[in-house]
This record gives sequence, C-alpha cells and structure tokens, in this order.
Amino acid sequence: MKVLVTAASRHGSTDEIATALIRVLADAGFEVDSRAPQEVTSVADYDAVVIGSAVYVGKWLEPAKQLIERMAAELRQRPVWLFSSGPLGDPPKPEADPTDIPDLVAAANARGHKVFAGRLERDQLGLGERTVVKLVGAPYGDFRDWDVVRAWAAGIVAAINEVAVPAGAR
Repeated sequence: MKVLVTAASRHGSTDEIATALIRVLADAGFEVDSRAPQEVTSVADYDAVVIGSAVYVGKWLEPAKQLIERMAAELRQRPVWLFSSGPLGDPPKPEADPTDIPDLVAAANARGHKVFAGRLERDQLGLGERTVVKLVGAPYGDFRDWDVVRAWAAGIVAAINEVAVPAGAR
C-alpha cells in the first residue's frame, strides 16, 4: 500500500508531526511518500492520503487548503485523513476545530480529522508574530503529545488495512 503524507508548516512543528506519522505508517509496512502540499500534482498513485496543516488565526495554511481544492475529485476516491497542529498550553487552547475544517473534510470526503497540540518557540518568530502572541497571551513551549500522534497514526494503519484498495486495482 502506498500512502502520501503532506503537511503545510510555518516553523517546522507540523512537519515534525507529519514525520512521526510517516514513521508509524512505514513501520507498518506501507510505502510512504512525503511532499509539500504545493508539490503534489496528483494523488492517483496513492492508496491513502494524510494531509495536515499548522493553524494560524483559526485557519489552515493556504498550501494545504489549496491542495484539497485542487485534488478534491481524486481525494474523494481514496481514504483521506486530515490533521491540524496549533493549540497551545495545558490544556491546549483553543479547543475548537479550525473554522475551515468542515469544508475541507467535506471536499476531501475525509474519514477523520485530528487536532494536535503545537509548539511555539519565541526565537522562531518574527516581530509581527511575537506581537500577536503577546496580544492573545499564547504560551511558549512544546505541547505536542507524541503518544497521541502515534496512536492516531496506528488508527490510520488499522483503517487502511481494512478498507483500502490498491491503486493498481482501481
């Protein structure tokens, strides 16, 4: 089975989550490709797709949203999962899904969406971003729970093993 994992990341935290997902999928025996969303021109060769994005101001980054818009017809023909990265703190805030998720889930006919806590490092931010962080009172730190990430990936492995049809059989 061949799986594409793609994520839009601004400062690397979401890419690191994608890498953890890739490890679980590869360890389960899947052939996994990783590409930036803007590099994806087709998903026809994949049996399943995982798409993620960092969340800023309650929304996904444009490259990930545009991928789903561009590839919606192809995505609806295979199992798709979406993930978001961004809530901060303990417990992570905000608790709500990004505002654009219902439309993205519908467009891709995604089987699921998961929100993972994110990471915010002061030295990675520009002046404008630090100003926004201060205004909203967001905490700095790494709030990602790697056990939760790996467990979600294991759920994808189980689901793919149950329902995916190899791309060559379509």
